[in-house]
Amino acid sequence: MKKAIAAGHICLDITPAFTGDKPSDIGEILRPGKVVMVGAPDVHTGGSAANTGLAMRKLGADVKLVAKVGNDTFGGLVKSILDEHDAGGDLIIDEHCSTSYSVVLAIPGTDRIFLHDPGANDTFDGNEISDEVLEGIDLFHFGYPTLMKRMYENGGVYLKEMLKRIREKGIITSLDMSAVDPKSEAGAVDWKAVLQEILPFVDIFVPSFEELCFMLDRPRLERLSDEAGNKDITDIIQTDTDVKPLLRKCHEMGAKIVLIKCSAQGLFLSVRGNISGLCDRLELKEEEWKDFESFQRSFHVDRVVSATGAGDVSIAAFLTSLLEKNDPVTAVENAAAAGALCCMTYDAISNIRPLNEIRALIENGWKENEVFPEGYAE
Repeated sequence: MKKAIAAGHICLDITPAFTGDKPSDIGEILRPGKVVMVGAPDVHTGGSAANTGLAMRKLGADVKLVAKVGNDTFGGLVKSILDEHDAGGDLIIDEHCSTSYSVVLAIPGTDRIFLHDPGANDTFDGNEISDEVLEGIDLFHFGYPTLMKRMYENGGVYLKEMLKRIREKGIITSLDMSAVDPKSEAGAVDWKAVLQEILPFVDIFVPSFEELCFMLDRPRLERLSDEAGNKDITDIIQTDTDVKPLLRKCHEMGAKIVLIKCSAQGLFLSVRGNISGLCDRLELKEEEWKDFESFQRSFHVDRVVSATGAGDVSIAAFLTSLLEKNDPVTAVENAAAAGALCCMTYDAISNIRPLNEIRALIENGWKENEVFPEGYAE
């Protein structure tokens, strides 16, 4: 099989267990001076490098995980968790940084609250990735530059230089984003200008609809948010007026394969431009991939336990499918199915299985959800 790297943001997620399932008054629970009794915490790795990289390994891909942690207790925990999957050997350990972590307050009756320290992620600039690590790699995936200060400051110059250097080695590049807080430092970045600089060096672009709309058409996102009210905005988007304009902009900026994640609705896949080099490197059949466009509905899950990491896992299955030389229909089906499996458990990867087993679930009649974006011809 072809070889890959999953790189980018990594952190340690610590989620205290609040007892009971009745809605609680957050102001009463977090009252100053009060001792709040909780259960044993859930402690696992988070971030794109861990979620996507470990999922790719479980799916059967030959993938290295490249991310940056500090030489501290949390860094040791991250490495220990990755070592359980034989994936900690390429971690970058910086003596001068702390390891990124999040304390996730999942209080019954209220949305999750994240207390996040970006730690070593903010100092990652791509120069840590050595030519030696890149030797023999066919596909390089990078996730969450939106949460890594060095990667988005100064117009994304470090991100551009990293992607350009890797692309010049003939390696196929893939890029994922994350949600941006409009009130944060990253929220003040001109993301449209950043994408114009970096997408010429991105072969495969895999953002969510909300992330992409925030970056390329914020007024549309604000209008859709108002119209959706308490619903997810992906419940009301229309293909012709909302999704396809974003796809066209991404292709015009240089991305060849664009996979847009639309939450519980499913996935849009669009392929444009000269993909000969990409197909040659990954040994894909160009006639199958050229100018392909399709919407893939999500697969039915009886009960969604948690959607945390589902997007990362969908990407993992899509990229692993490319490494296994699958056609686009199979690749996007695999992506939707893996994302659904992720939603059945609290963490991102415990329910993921080898790609051939996921194919068996699909081929044995796993039903798709009866949803379809308005304006899309099946």
